[in-house]
Amino acid sequence: MATACALTLTPASAAVIRAPRLQLVRSNKSLKVLPLNQRGAGRIHASLSTAAPLSSAKPDDLVASILSKVMQTDRGVLLTRNEHDKVAEVARDLQQYCVDEPVKCPLIFGEWDVVYCSNPTSPGGGYRSAIGRLFFKTKEMIQVVEAPDIVRNKVSFSLLGLVDGEVSLEGKLNVLDEKWIQVVFDAPELKVGGLEFRYGGQSEVKLEITYIDEKIRLGKGSRGSLFVFQRRK
Repeated sequence: MATACALTLTPASAAVIRAPRLQLVRSNKSLKVLPLNQRGAGRIHASLSTAAPLSSAKPDDLVASILSKVMQTDRGVLLTRNEHDKVAEVARDLQQYCVDEPVKCPLIFGEWDVVYCSNPTSPGGGYRSAIGRLFFKTKEMIQVVEAPDIVRNKVSFSLLGLVDGEVSLEGKLNVLDEKWIQVVFDAPELKVGGLEFRYGGQSEVKLEITYIDEKIRLGKGSRGSLFVFQRRK
């Protein structure tokens, strides 16, 4: 009568079994399977892979880390690609500590400085492009979120270091789901010296809130741009 033999695979580094002929060897009341031509070196193993663990750093430490990486960088313009990647890594670690429904969190309201964006032209548009930055030196970039649904963006600048100005937008905030919001802005208003006028038309943005606390707010745009907002004191 033929006897079936069940083999148990133990996690360790993987080994390739080449010999077609096997021998059962009893050792300490257990059976081992050894190739006839490799006695003593033929145990069967199976490899075991594990996923990378989540960061064990505390939220306060991660907040301090991401702020240290983005401050004094002209809101991310001066960072290298590798430095941008490090900012994104900390942002991903912070995301695990985000509240379940950040759009309902009252901490979203208040005045915020835009201290970083992975794409420099996302906040400020053409004023923050490579050419725009030659003429317009950004002084402040502020977002105000007022209850229940008003958002005001303002970029203040110095034109050629001679004339101060600002461009501002006001929009209505719409909640899309527990994390995503949409803001529909009216035409921007430009003030330069004594001049003041509106130009263009309506615009809209969509943003996922990925982390929020008393100090910072993280957001990701619909095209993947990462934003870091710091609450104004």
